[in-house]
Amino acid sequence: MQIENSTALVTGGNRGIGEAFVRALLAAGATKVYVGARNSNDAAHLAAEAPGRAVPLTLDVTKPDQIAAAAAACGDVSILINNAGAFHNQTLIGAADLTAARDEMEVNYFGPLTMARAFAPILARNGGGAIVNVLSSGGLVAVPAMGGYSPSKFAGRAATTCIRAELAGQGTQVSALIVGSVDTRMAAHVAGQKEPPSDIAKAGLNAIKRNIDELDTDRMAIEVRASQARDPKALERSMAKMLTATQITTGR
Repeated sequence: MQIENSTALVTGGNRGIGEAFVRALLAAGATKVYVGARNSNDAAHLAAEAPGRAVPLTLDVTKPDQIAAAAAACGDVSILINNAGAFHNQTLIGAADLTAARDEMEVNYFGPLTMARAFAPILARNGGGAIVNVLSSGGLVAVPAMGGYSPSKFAGRAATTCIRAELAGQGTQVSALIVGSVDTRMAAHVAGQKEPPSDIAKAGLNAIKRNIDELDTDRMAIEVRASQARDPKALERSMAKMLTATQITTGR
């Protein structure tokens, strides 16, 4: 699929990886990018950078009514980037209750699924288009220190495969991005080397152009997949050690 002259929607597009996607799509020639944010005012800086092309959109992916409103207003979308994510840094058993885990599942799994359901007919009408789900290396290997986040990304990865099969007949590409360590607010507690969000967006556009089903976007994601292939039990033990670590680091 070509990015030039397309119309995209990026959830969580006001900062981090989402913001990088907005800029990358515009630079690649997208005609318009809807910038989804829980508060559309948070996307004002992008609208100022690209008047008429970056369009702020009030969109909380945990609210079905806002998703339905977005689908009604954005009938020209041909690329959907499901980027919005939640990480509450709580463990599954140690957390006081399930509030964090439930929210992580709502944002990271049910959010992209509901978005895909809402926009699948729109993509079909616009020639098929593409969906990109921004996932995590925590969806390749269970990370106990990530509590509900890691399981939600496992679920998101499985859903991506199922959605790809369901939408193949209408010509919609569906890609999963496996993201490792990135320099965003979500990873502020992590020390060590972190990739710039722009690199993840660049990889995402590559996945769209080349119709790649699943793409490891950075060195950490590649290393996690390789470690899992070599010795999955050793990787499981190393992930468990993060529960008692005083500092989580990428090790680089």
